[in-house]
Amino acid sequence: MASIASTASFDVPAFYEEWARQSGLVFGAVAGEGAESVETVRLGYRKFFQESFPPPEGVTFESVDADGVPAEIAVPENAVPGRYMVYLHGGGYVAGDPQGYRGLTGTLARRLRARVLVPDYRLAPEAVFPAAVDDSVTAYRWLLAQGVAPENVVVAGDSAGGAMAVSALVAARDLGLELPAASIAISPWANLEHTGASMVTLDGVDPSVSRAGLRQAADIALGNAPQSSPLASPVFADTRGLPPVLIQIGGHEVMLSDAIRLAAKLADDSVAVRLDVAPGMGHVWHLVVGHHPAADKAVADLVAFAEEHLPAG
Repeated sequence: MASIASTASFDVPAFYEEWARQSGLVFGAVAGEGAESVETVRLGYRKFFQESFPPPEGVTFESVDADGVPAEIAVPENAVPGRYMVYLHGGGYVAGDPQGYRGLTGTLARRLRARVLVPDYRLAPEAVFPAAVDDSVTAYRWLLAQGVAPENVVVAGDSAGGAMAVSALVAARDLGLELPAASIAISPWANLEHTGASMVTLDGVDPSVSRAGLRQAADIALGNAPQSSPLASPVFADTRGLPPVLIQIGGHEVMLSDAIRLAAKLADDSVAVRLDVAPGMGHVWHLVVGHHPAADKAVADLVAFAEEHLPAG
């Protein structure tokens, strides 16, 4: 992919190629294909992310029990007291964990000067929809129960977690919980019907995500739920009353059209929304922060948006 260039220290195209391979292994294993167990391929997925993106210096990681949901908190040395981000990792609802995301969550913790709570939500096929959404809401509710003020919290996530950065807040609102200051949806998997035009026009251009792979993951993650379930596909959700939302999407992503549709839905529901499209970028290009200028800009913009809506540190 010509627009995602390598640097001397990190081969960005090679990362995307291997990410696609690792994702295929996970999707195949959870579908009952291949010789390796689901646990084995998930551990391989974690190891790949850990080796690709080690955590930054100056950040420690603490394990917590968020009311029955295992979670991890990234704690930077320069944390503003009481400031938190809840980060919902990606992985198509079938893979991913806090340990594999320490590179990105640690970077966000340092730059935002916030503690970052990362729920280790349940995965499919062991726990299908809406288990991941339920666990994300439980972890957020637990954080509030610790005395953290909602106006000092931002919620963010990527891919499946990017969709939940909206849908979990819809669920929290419906439960009567106070909502955070803002939400940030990175490359959101916002429509499991996969009807956006870019699902066709950019299939094969997106360096790590394909329409076929998403369909396979959706079939596993949804169980018997319809693809249009609002908490699975927030383009169909009633999002009224949500806090301001930033959507960041790459111009080469198959999810591009559905991210635009999500932004339109939020706007229709009178939610303050900002849509940033990064030309030529692939899925969750933020992961290569420090290795590509577009990733550096996306992370800087994300942090600035969060700081705009949080009390001054």
